[in-house]
Amino acid sequence: MSDATITTLTYLVPVGPLLAFVLILLVTRKSRTLSWIVAWLGVFAALALSWVVAFYTFAQFLTDLHELELHPLVVFSEFIWLPFGVWTPEGCANCLYMGVGVDPLTAVMLFAVGFTVTMIFIYSVGYHNWGKPIGKILGVPNHGQEEPLMARFFAFMSLFAGGMLVLVVANNLLLLFIGWEVMGLCSYLLIGFWYAREYEPDPKNPQKLPPRWASVKAFMTTRIADVIMLLGIVYFYRVFGTLTFSQAFSAESLEHALETAGATGLGIMTLLIFAGTVGKSAQWPLHVWLPNAMEGPTPVSAVIHAAAMVSAGVYLLLRIFPLIGVGLHETSFVGPVIAGVGVFTAFMAATMAVAQDDVKGVLAYSTISQLGFMVAAIGMGAYIAAAFHLITHAFFKALLFLGSGSVIHGMEHGAEHVHDHHTDPQDMMNMGGLRKKMPITFWTFLIGGLALSGFPFFSAGFWSKDEIFAEAFAKGTVEGEIVALVVFVGLVAAALLTAFYTMRQISLTFLGKPRTPLAEHAHESNRFMTIPLILLSIFAVALGWIGIPDNFMQGILPVSETRNIMHHFVGATLYELLHELGLLEQFLKTPDWSWVPLIASLLVATLGLFAGWWIYGRKPLESGQEDPLVRPLGPMYGFLMNKWYWDELYATVFIRPTVWVSETLVSQWIDKGVIDGILHIVANGYYASAGIAARIEVALFHGVDVLKDWTLEFARGLRSIQTGKIQEYALVSTIIGAVLAIMILWIASGGWSG
Repeated sequence: MSDATITTLTYLVPVGPLLAFVLILLVTRKSRTLSWIVAWLGVFAALALSWVVAFYTFAQFLTDLHELELHPLVVFSEFIWLPFGVWTPEGCANCLYMGVGVDPLTAVMLFAVGFTVTMIFIYSVGYHNWGKPIGKILGVPNHGQEEPLMARFFAFMSLFAGGMLVLVVANNLLLLFIGWEVMGLCSYLLIGFWYAREYEPDPKNPQKLPPRWASVKAFMTTRIADVIMLLGIVYFYRVFGTLTFSQAFSAESLEHALETAGATGLGIMTLLIFAGTVGKSAQWPLHVWLPNAMEGPTPVSAVIHAAAMVSAGVYLLLRIFPLIGVGLHETSFVGPVIAGVGVFTAFMAATMAVAQDDVKGVLAYSTISQLGFMVAAIGMGAYIAAAFHLITHAFFKALLFLGSGSVIHGMEHGAEHVHDHHTDPQDMMNMGGLRKKMPITFWTFLIGGLALSGFPFFSAGFWSKDEIFAEAFAKGTVEGEIVALVVFVGLVAAALLTAFYTMRQISLTFLGKPRTPLAEHAHESNRFMTIPLILLSIFAVALGWIGIPDNFMQGILPVSETRNIMHHFVGATLYELLHELGLLEQFLKTPDWSWVPLIASLLVATLGLFAGWWIYGRKPLESGQEDPLVRPLGPMYGFLMNKWYWDELYATVFIRPTVWVSETLVSQWIDKGVIDGILHIVANGYYASAGIAARIEVALFHGVDVLKDWTLEFARGLRSIQTGKIQEYALVSTIIGAVLAIMILWIASGGWSG
């Protein structure tokens, strides 16, 4: 395949979903069936092109790894977008370019995003009950009926997929930011998809919001981060003179940036851009939007949590890792800030998930926690480990969210069967016994749960999470980095809680006997939903095999320099650059083998799963039975169930003061009190002066008014003869002419003198 062909195919990767969005809006929006078919065609085209580009890049890796390390940009093409720079013989300096670029990191993202998005699109047709009677109520779930707004749903989903693919193939920060903002818009549109849905107050979840308010919360929270990120992008352009990654991230360019901006300046730039990740990937303190994002349909949750949106935040950090690496090497604050935010978020969200009863809510906090793993890994320089966990997480978290949607779908069928629309079909306390009712969903969900827990050797999550542990332990013990040791301890604790709440979720949902009639009458989902579950479960297991460390179990197993395909392939992205900067050993070296992280990984996974089974699975809960953790944890259970009261804290510290300032201080006091008061004083003054002027006018100029009245009366008299009839004008003119002629003749005859 020629370079021109593969470049053209790369440009076309996002075109399918974007074109589907336009066609649905303009052509097929009145046909639900045609709309999802168009959306399928768009996403299948994107999958095919993504995989062609990805496997073409992988073929370069298999052909000549050394050549790929020297020239990692397999595809690179750009054109001038805004030519306002300085023209030189080499081109336009400081102009803004648009273009695409593909390196090994891009290739693995194209592989993951293309496949997971396609599975979600297939699943969505069954989720929205295609082929069943059409629902009559817009803006709310029509349980057991076909979604009447299915065309709108697939239009927005297509735009979402297109935005993510634009972000992935972008070769510069500007185009990446455009895709970033497109996804922000789509998250707003899709989280609030059921815009007319309302909820009764829920004592178990006081922060629960209706979809339309959840979408506003997500949009506004992420906008805060995006504004800060945009400042970082502007600063990036100011320092590097370009937004293209390959030009900015060269050894010469980075060394020049260090001289001009200084290490502190580059560190500040890094943290400004990192703020975008904090918002988009829901890291503390801007994590509060992601749980409420569950108000959208389950396929939306899967796209946000696995295929796109939150993954984009971590991908951004991986894309600007050369900048982060320089910051880690040259400054003392970049690493602790990024790693600190990541490890705190991972542990905090894991504790919250322990006390959640909503089947999707558990997975929401799990996503926040797992993203914290990746951010913490990047903060300590574990570039490969973070990328590996990002890819495996995309597959097993998509599997889990689609599995939870299948569970909810089955519970809603039970609700239709027994005519019970008051029992919450998403509350795990209302489930139980679904293992026999929904066997495909159970086994695939179990595989996804084991991958999330890091079940030893079997699951993909084990290999990617273990690599993060190995990097943290090696940097903490061998290199003496205190931050890495903190990361290791914090992530081990978070992993223990992850395994526990995962088994808790599996036990409450699938084991024991049905605790409500809804669960009793649940049944397996349709094939549109189960086939994607089966396909995703394969990757949730097998994908880990490409990242087994070369020196795994050194001393027992032979060392292999080709076993860790993920490490060598993705590592080729930055190999030559880090080599020129002298940072190769620091960021791309495989850590020395140690049994400690492996044993820690084995222990936390097995102990957590066993503890969850012992408490919830050994003797499954009966109907109406209280959560066994309520009494042992006491007030702490309420603290965790209410998500550490972050929403209440933000409401007290930020929202209520802002509302008071806007509604009371600005509106009532300043606007109505001060500004309107001044205007009223001025207006009353003018009214008073106008009255005085009127009296003076009457007193001094009354005669003028009389003359005016006479003039008007005379004018009215003259106006009466202006009839507009030519005949009358001619008659009057004739009479006047005759009178004048008689008078002239009379005067001429001496009549005047006589």
